[in-house]
Amino acid sequence: MMTKPLDAAAPAPAIDLRFGQVGLMQVRIRSTDPGAILDELTGRVASAPLFFQRTGVCLDLTTLGREAQVEEMRGVMDAVRRAGMLPVGLVGGGSAAMESLSAALELPVLAPFRSQTQTAPIVQPAPILQPAERAEPGIPALIQHQPVRSGQRLYARSRDLVVTSTVGAGAEAISDGCVHVYGSLRGRAVAGARGDTSARVFCQDFHAELVSVAGVFRVFETLPPELAGKPVQAWLDGDDLRFAPIGG
Repeated sequence: MMTKPLDAAAPAPAIDLRFGQVGLMQVRIRSTDPGAILDELTGRVASAPLFFQRTGVCLDLTTLGREAQVEEMRGVMDAVRRAGMLPVGLVGGGSAAMESLSAALELPVLAPFRSQTQTAPIVQPAPILQPAERAEPGIPALIQHQPVRSGQRLYARSRDLVVTSTVGAGAEAISDGCVHVYGSLRGRAVAGARGDTSARVFCQDFHAELVSVAGVFRVFETLPPELAGKPVQAWLDGDDLRFAPIGG
């Protein structure tokens, strides 16, 4: 009988399993009419086609007001795909009906992610940020001295994120606390990634593709144009994502 040499190298594993931070767009479903959904999504995608193209989205059923049926949700998913997005999950309660719908559609049930329904920019003087509002005091911030380039995602878990260089277009700076960018912000900044509503985004040169605080977000087409290129901060006031010049 042949034996395996003792010094033979073990094969490398084919996969690794890791828990990661993944940001997803949310489509809040108030009607299951595929035609109405496609019309509205097409209009919104037209304002920023490259941003929404093949973007993974979760379908939030919490505002539908009733249990969704499998066949009507198949129509909803088809409308979302025709608009250029990819449904990757459901948001809803933990009922047996939701679990059954999840299994039938082969989509997981995900944690909710809040989006802002207002489209008009809101600019007003910012209240003073008190030290007690800062996330996770005593934990050193993650400091990034190199540029965050297109396609890169930098995540600071349970602490603030400080980028002393730039965040390029197509890059993501994500933090459970505040995000500070001391260079140009041309990509996406996500503060309060795990729900800290007191988190803020600060940058010295504002050209963001997307800004989010505790899940409430705006894409670049709805960001205040008069703040472009200026030092800016963003914070939550209730469910409103507000912007103001720093030091203004």
